[in-house]
Amino acid sequence: MRVAVIKGDGIGADVTEAALAVVHAAAEAAGAPSLSFNEIRAGAGYFADKGRDIEPGGEEEAGKADAIFLGAIGLPSIRHTDGTEISPHLRLRDRFELYAGVRPVKGYPNAPQRLADPRAADIDMIILRESTEGLFYSAAAHGRSLIKGDVEVRDTLRITRPTTEKLHHFGFKLAQKRKERGHAGKLTCVDKANVFASMAFFRKIYDEIAPHYPDIETGYSYVDAQALNLIRKPWDYDVMVMENMFGDILSDLAGGLVGGMGMAPCAEIGDEMGLFQPAHGSAPDIAGQDQANPLAAILSGGLMLDYLAEKSGNTKLEDAARLIEKAVESGFSAGEVRPMEFGGDMGTRAVTAEILGRLTRAKV
Repeated sequence: MRVAVIKGDGIGADVTEAALAVVHAAAEAAGAPSLSFNEIRAGAGYFADKGRDIEPGGEEEAGKADAIFLGAIGLPSIRHTDGTEISPHLRLRDRFELYAGVRPVKGYPNAPQRLADPRAADIDMIILRESTEGLFYSAAAHGRSLIKGDVEVRDTLRITRPTTEKLHHFGFKLAQKRKERGHAGKLTCVDKANVFASMAFFRKIYDEIAPHYPDIETGYSYVDAQALNLIRKPWDYDVMVMENMFGDILSDLAGGLVGGMGMAPCAEIGDEMGLFQPAHGSAPDIAGQDQANPLAAILSGGLMLDYLAEKSGNTKLEDAARLIEKAVESGFSAGEVRPMEFGGDMGTRAVTAEILGRLTRAKV
């Protein structure tokens, strides 16, 4: 299967190379077919050099692939004239209708535990973020902000029935898959339905779809209360579904609970395409210095293998995804994965080498 690769900016190249090496090794260890990688140049650095944010024909080439892997996009010093950063990945989400933003949040042994309660060691949940509408609908990349000179700017929050129905179905099915693997089987609707009609509509559609999944427990939370509960009792949650901006904020908060953004993988999935990336930024201050934590990218590679397994029907790719999960888990458990992000002594290459070593010794 073919993967379009956008390394992007800053540490994007560092973590992408690590992730693709691990994906290749996991596929080999599982007896899965190898993947082909086609690089597409894009990002703020490319924009500064060429005056455009992605190479000519790059979006079309990405559309020919079975999946897209993205390292990181954006440099704070390079912006559009309106002050926003370069963001071709937002346009890719829009173009390929990647409505389901899957953000796993998982605690690992010997990784930083930000909460004192011992139950925090077992955090294992998913934030499901709608990724094409909500407040991001008006993002500058889409040209939908209403700008009145230097006096007023309006951004529109958009919720549509077709996209929201697909999102909620995706969320309930995701909760079912997790239930099969021993999780709670619960989908919590996170919104602000007490204030905004758009959010009440989001919840209404959730309520319409819930009866189709009687095996999944339902729940509701206003986004401000949910932010509080992610600190007070994150272990009570399984899958949470929410609007775009709410998901953007809460997924970073949740990532902080399990160590930081270097542990925050991400999948953006639509009906025909999936884009996979670490949720962190480009961190240009440490780019090329062998300091970045590659695990968010590596775990995103595992999400990509899962997606390709479902897309192709090849279960060996799913086996490869499980091997990556096991390698990261066992590496932390043994105290042999110690990223610099957490004050450890292992840079990008050393962490990657440890995961690769565990994959060569792995059994499906």
